[in-house]
Amino acid sequence: MLYALSEALLSIRDFMEQGGTVLWLIAILVFFMWGMIFERIWYLSHGHNAYIDKLASQWNSRKDKTSWYALQVREKLISQAKFEINKNLTLIQTCIMLAPLFGLLGTVTGMIEVFQVMAFSGGGDARAMAGGVSKATLPTMAGMVVALSGVFASIYLNSASTRHESNLDEIIKREF
Repeated sequence: MLYALSEALLSIRDFMEQGGTVLWLIAILVFFMWGMIFERIWYLSHGHNAYIDKLASQWNSRKDKTSWYALQVREKLISQAKFEINKNLTLIQTCIMLAPLFGLLGTVTGMIEVFQVMAFSGGGDARAMAGGVSKATLPTMAGMVVALSGVFASIYLNSASTRHESNLDEIIKREF
């Protein structure tokens, strides 16, 4: 078990070294993005119900539910709930958009390395050129994988948030 874990860590280290420094930026981005995604999934599946119950009890404890002021309070409660439902979704989508750009940055830095090797070796060092091409393609691939995985998670989170938003009117009921 310990041997398999150490081999996996060595493989990850080798992969990160082959991809260059931009691959470390992509790794930081993926951990941050998936941390935010897991937080949203946990909130929408567990924390949201407790928050909505608190808002519904605030509304239901009111005696006046028909005046203009009461309706404004209701709108405020619904607005607060929508804010909590959609919190950090734009940050997740920004991370999704940054991933391919980081991959492109890795491509550019890898190709610069290839051109430097060609300039210093006279274009004859095939191994060094292959290493530069590897540093150019690995971040691109990693950036696309991160973006695609984030897109699928974002689609799920957007549909879940839309579903929770549509239930708000039923939970915080308007009485005439």
